[in-house]
Amino acid sequence: MTAFIALLRAVNVGGTGKLAMAELVALCEAAGFARVRTYIASGNVVFASDLAEAAVKAELERRLADFAGKPVGVAVRTAAEMATVRDANPFADAQANRTVAIFLDRAPPADTVAAARGRAGERISLGQREIYVDYGEGMGQSKLRLPAASAGTARNMNTVARLAAMAGELEGHRR
Repeated sequence: MTAFIALLRAVNVGGTGKLAMAELVALCEAAGFARVRTYIASGNVVFASDLAEAAVKAELERRLADFAGKPVGVAVRTAAEMATVRDANPFADAQANRTVAIFLDRAPPADTVAAARGRAGERISLGQREIYVDYGEGMGQSKLRLPAASAGTARNMNTVARLAAMAGELEGHRR
């Protein structure tokens, strides 16, 4: 089995009438995923599966759409891929809670940085299927708009590191 991390996009995972973490776990278990664990109530789930990454993504998106009554985007990475995202952070000198990886389904367009609007000191770098952004002064004041990121989902580097560790622990306990 391969350890995967799924990152839900644009779904409220807390509060009444929304997708609670317990429901997310149940949904993943019903899909046949093993050793399912969530991390903080923001749509992060780690699990093991014999399916290929594309099949994991398709199955989870189908079940989430059935649950929510609308499409829910999901970015999926293996444990090794998430560790690479963590290790490839070009802004390791910045505060981890102010630096994000925006997860995409495919490589970001070459013009991603040039197409950025509202930039005021943020640093931007492209990864394999990620866009890294160091918000320096914090996201709350930023006016940065990245058109290439519109279909992605962002996680700060503290979360990336924790998810990489959780998935790595699953990889270490293969059956």
